[in-house]
Amino acid sequence: MKAIICTKYGTPDVLKIKEIRKPIPKDNEILIKIHATSITSGDSRIRQANPFMIRLIFGFKRPRKSVLGVIVSGEIEAIGKSVSKFKIGDQIYGSLGMGFGAHAQYATAKDDAILALKPNNMTYEEAAAIPFGATASLHFLRLANIKRKQNVLIYGASGALGTAAIQLAKIKGATVTAVCSRKNFDLVTSLGADLVIDYTKQDYTNTNAKYDVIFETVGKSSFSKNLGTLSKNGHLLMASANILTMLRGTVTSLFTTKKIKSGVIKETVTDLNYFKTLIEDNQLKPVIDKTYAFDQYKAAHSHVDSGHKKGNVILSVQHFD
Repeated sequence: MKAIICTKYGTPDVLKIKEIRKPIPKDNEILIKIHATSITSGDSRIRQANPFMIRLIFGFKRPRKSVLGVIVSGEIEAIGKSVSKFKIGDQIYGSLGMGFGAHAQYATAKDDAILALKPNNMTYEEAAAIPFGATASLHFLRLANIKRKQNVLIYGASGALGTAAIQLAKIKGATVTAVCSRKNFDLVTSLGADLVIDYTKQDYTNTNAKYDVIFETVGKSSFSKNLGTLSKNGHLLMASANILTMLRGTVTSLFTTKKIKSGVIKETVTDLNYFKTLIEDNQLKPVIDKTYAFDQYKAAHSHVDSGHKKGNVILSVQHFD
């Protein structure tokens, strides 16, 4: 099979397509014929080893697992003899987690992996646009226990997390303020944002507005200014915080009524099934900036590296058998 191999850390030029052995599922594994995957900000950070700590976790000179990629959307081609959750022919979507391997034509996963049946009203490409942003956004929004009519501000509202967060917060009945650039106003408004602020023209922390929840999805706004903009018992959710900011948040939470939440997200099959229900009820929509062919992987990574993608960047995986 063909796979995108990461030969070392660096720019998209460290990637190349290579023929490798097609995996064979073990007794407790499934074989997925991948039809679509995504290039996420997480994929970009791992490829670049940014931050440096990534080298300590995934390999010092190069990633130990050379085929990167977490998000999969595809069809089950084979199953091990002890697999009971899925059957051959099931159309699935979800995450391979730290097992990686999604940037290839095939991948294996354990029977209990974070995978679920694909929404019936979605293409494989559309389904690949859901797990990363929706899972992370739902995880953080749950930490704030959002209620009806609460004021929620989403910083980085046009990205993968932001576009999902707008929709999930509106489902909860919140009033949503989206912060993004002017060119993305129509997009975030179409997803349900009640108010949109152009961060290049206006500093939302310099107004009299107070927010019950501020969801910082990209790690580029001011911690102290966000704290001052929260209501008395508000929540600051930080999806892209570094270690120092996480520690600062923990200490701040101990000495104020405001709560700062960060850390590693938890992926569950239950959430994938929840998204499936929302999607089939037309309450949650995929947002795809651009879909690239599999052999355009370098362009796809470069697009993500730019930091200006809208929603998700998808790789369509071609098969010629």
